[in-house]
Amino acid sequence: MSRIGRLPITVPAGVQVRVNGQQVHVKGPKGELEKEFLPVVEIAMEGNTVLVTRNSDEPRIRALHGTTRALINNMVVGVSAGFTRLLDVDGVGYRPELNGKNLVLYVGYSHPVTFEPPSGISFDVDARARQIKVNGFDKEQVGQVASDIREIRPPEPYKGKGIRYHEERIRRKAGKAGKGKGKK
Repeated sequence: MSRIGRLPITVPAGVQVRVNGQQVHVKGPKGELEKEFLPVVEIAMEGNTVLVTRNSDEPRIRALHGTTRALINNMVVGVSAGFTRLLDVDGVGYRPELNGKNLVLYVGYSHPVTFEPPSGISFDVDARARQIKVNGFDKEQVGQVASDIREIRPPEPYKGKGIRYHEERIRRKAGKAGKGKGKK
């Protein structure tokens, strides 16, 4: 069996999980999420735990077993604790600001870039450390919004300027070395 798929999902206090066939609805203090899963895995509630089982050992179904369990767990964790993704802004004169709920980025363009958060997403900006926190209860949406912000000015390999994930390491290139060599 899948090592991840067979783990039971414990539902914390304050979170309600409703399983209706392949439809899973999770409601908690941060929000509510609903998702429909493929019928190759079975989802069942037993007390305050959710169990995901499969009835075949095909590689595709085995993969979906663990994936389904992970997605349901992310739904439960998201509505109870939420998710955060941290971005760093590096570069001379580069800075993030918060204008109401909107994120305003000054990242070397002739104009500031305004990023409006979708519903369920909020931003926190630490101007001194030049960090952006993307907060939300849907892990997939938090990751997508962080990726969209990073795409506004991806980090470049020579000086490392741009917007990068906090844990991301940029491979640096040497640049132009050996001035004056060549034609004589």
